[in-house]
Amino acid sequence: MTDALSQLRTQLAALPADLRARLDEVGFTDEWLLGLAAPLAAGDLDPRTRRRLANQVSGSVRGPAPGEVLTLPSPGSPEARRLTARGEAALAQGEVAMTVLAGGMATRMGGLVKALVEPLPGHSFLALRLQENATLGRRAGRPVPLWLMTSEATAAPTEQALRALAAPAHVRTFQQGFGLRLTPQGTLFLDEHGQPSPYATGHGDLVDALRRSGLLDDFVAQGGRAVMLTNLDNLGATLDPLVIGLFLERGGPLLAEVVEVTGDRGGYPVHAEGRFQVLEEFRLPDGFDTASLPVFSVNTFWVEAQPLAEVPIPWHWFEVEKKVGERTAIQFERLVQELTAVLPADYLQVPRRGGQSRFLPVKDWDELARRQDEIRLVAETRGMLPAS
Repeated sequence: MTDALSQLRTQLAALPADLRARLDEVGFTDEWLLGLAAPLAAGDLDPRTRRRLANQVSGSVRGPAPGEVLTLPSPGSPEARRLTARGEAALAQGEVAMTVLAGGMATRMGGLVKALVEPLPGHSFLALRLQENATLGRRAGRPVPLWLMTSEATAAPTEQALRALAAPAHVRTFQQGFGLRLTPQGTLFLDEHGQPSPYATGHGDLVDALRRSGLLDDFVAQGGRAVMLTNLDNLGATLDPLVIGLFLERGGPLLAEVVEVTGDRGGYPVHAEGRFQVLEEFRLPDGFDTASLPVFSVNTFWVEAQPLAEVPIPWHWFEVEKKVGERTAIQFERLVQELTAVLPADYLQVPRRGGQSRFLPVKDWDELARRQDEIRLVAETRGMLPAS
């Protein structure tokens, strides 16, 4: 064992008891972090080369073929009505749940808890999601499970807000994992007070955290069939009966929503390593032309509940450089789109503009200002605002 790894093991053994207890609750193990630290401690490659070799896929990569990405049937068509009826029946039978990623801090909006940011005056993201859920429940004739994945940073304020908003019992929270930052040499990164520096380990935590919570097992036991996963701030991503019906009709374990590329950067559905999967740009081979790809993922996924609860997933942990004050720290994160590397996936191109939009992300105040009219339209038409 290198000196750096020996030092890290000693540091981990000396963690404060309260921090150790919190780490144990979210499945952290010393061996996990020691394994990730080993390439840093070895120091035999420069960081950029190490990350490229660890992250990039091998072999050929190509985009989707014409016709390979699904589209929604025309509004009002017989096919749309049929699929909508199937989706409405699934909601009425308690077969659908919604999970939103609520662990983020709005760092580009002043470091606020993202769930408590108000995209419309007087209405936070959280309040709009709760009102949307209440509207769905009234239409379905029964509660529709809504699960919020929080983080160490957002759990307490989110719970407090849920109490203030009188959230019903079927709205539940569960906490994602967190890790400890390292130095570029592979030892424990300590903050300005000499304390370990925790961080949330990415939205790929969702699957393991949901399994730990017991919510998924209970849902499956009660006949649950489908779970929608989406970002809290994307208010376009709602439990639309049409999309539910299409997902159930396809019969596959996974459906990923995508939109046309218009200068965006993110995760792209491509054929790589024997899978039609979503890959972030940093995972694509050097020189790959992302401009040739027609669509990209909006991080909204529909997953069959039983595979989501049971299928083993060999997660990749991606090394990320993070500036903490004036110093560089290393943290390891995982991505929820790796579900597409394990479960056969369909891809559905959805609208990104106007009242039918299913992609309305809000990352900063400027983006909110640009999207506010569309957000209001979507909120009004999809039952996110209280009846006046």
